[in-house]
This record gives sequence, C-alpha cells and structure tokens, in this order.
Amino acid sequence: MLSCKYSAGKGIIPRVEWKKLTTRDVSFVYYKGDLVGDLKGRAEMIDSSIRIRNVTRKDSARYRCEVSAPTERGQNLAETIITLTVLVASAAPSCEVPSSAMSGTVVQLSCKENEGSPASEYKWYRNGVALLENTGTGSAKRGNISYTMNKKTGTLLFNTVSKKDTGEYYCEASNGIGLPQKCSVKRMQVDDLNISGIIAAVVVVALVMALCGLGVFYAQKKGYFSKESSSQKKSSDYKYTPSEKDFKHTKSFVI
Repeated sequence: MLSCKYSAGKGIIPRVEWKKLTTRDVSFVYYKGDLVGDLKGRAEMIDSSIRIRNVTRKDSARYRCEVSAPTERGQNLAETIITLTVLVASAAPSCEVPSSAMSGTVVQLSCKENEGSPASEYKWYRNGVALLENTGTGSAKRGNISYTMNKKTGTLLFNTVSKKDTGEYYCEASNGIGLPQKCSVKRMQVDDLNISGIIAAVVVVALVMALCGLGVFYAQKKGYFSKESSSQKKSSDYKYTPSEKDFKHTKSFVI
C-alpha cells in the first residue's frame, strides 16, 4: 500500500497525481484519475492511496504523491515521497570453480545470483567447512593458505594457490529473506609442477637430436652423400649421341 492522505476545505476537490522515481527517469503511475504505466491493471486506488497487487522486484522504487488544490492565493501544492522495497529471497547462485590448477598460480572462484532483493551476500565453503571472511582489503591467512574473499561480490581469490587448497567447493548466497541458497559442489585439484618429468622430457629430446646428428656425421664420413652426388653428376653430364643405326629410312617416292 502506497499511502497518501490530505485534508482540504469544504467544496475543494484537489488534484492527486502519483509518480514513480527511478535513477533513470520519472514516470506517471496515476494521472488524471486513472492508473497508468507499470501499475495499470494490477493496482487500485483507495481514496488517494494505491494498493498494488502481485508486486515484483521491478516495483522497488521511490513514489511521489502530489496533491494540488486552488486557493485564493493560487495553486497550493503538497507532496510526500514513499520508498517501496520489494523483498525477494535469494536464488540458487551460479558458481565457477576451475577443475584443476597448478601450484603457485593465481586462481579465482566466482559466485553470483541476480534475483535477490536486497542484494545477496556470499560465503564460500571447502569440504563442508566455511572459509573465514575477509575483513577490509586484507587477506585471511591460515597456515600455508592465503586467499581473499569478498562477500559482496562473491569472489574467492587465491594469489598463490597450493596443493593444500585442493578440495570440494561451493558457495552460499543469502540476503536475510528466506533460507540461504547454495550452488552445486565442484572439486578443484591443485597439483605441483612436475619438474622431474619436464627434465626427463628435455633429456630424451636432447638424446634423440644427438643420435640424429651422429647418424648424419657417420653417413658423411662413409661418403654416402658424396657417392650419391657423384652418381647424380655423372647422369647429368651424360649426353645422348645418336648413331647411324638409330636413323630410319623415312623418305618415299611417288612414280
């Protein structure tokens, strides 16, 4: 109910208008005796007040009731502003958790839902245990774990993720209306960089290249490449010279 009351002198019929004030614009919701705009068809006037049926989140705004009446000194204008906040429980948030990460890298987990009014706050869990909330802009540190959790934006940031951060994560959204809602559990696996494996791969590649080089050197030493070049040169220097036997009699006589 958007309540607006006034008192007027006998025989005076004031004019009542309602406007919806948002950050983007100002629009009429009651004008010239009719409900218009967003409230048309789902609200009713009770005297000079408005009763809204089936309110939605979009109805959250400031509403201004303007009452004007003629007087001996001209138009007399009075107004009042009412703030309407439609409460909507948080919906199940959407979470983004990487399935794998390398130790020592920067990893960010995100959580967001857009249905709740007022806006939801977020809390992260690992292996069913709530992570400590961050105060200010610092980092919460316990043992070898260093992370920054922003309960307003729903981000969980690991500046240097470690193998101990491996676990099953989920986020919970709540705005004080209804029960908290959570996303599905997702596992993040953190592995150390396999230095020995990288070194072994490099050694294998180096050995293969060395063997190829030795093979080429051995072939050159044995003269395989020079013999092939000389045979190609001989075949290219050879010129075919036709002999008399190759000529055939092609002339014909007409008698």
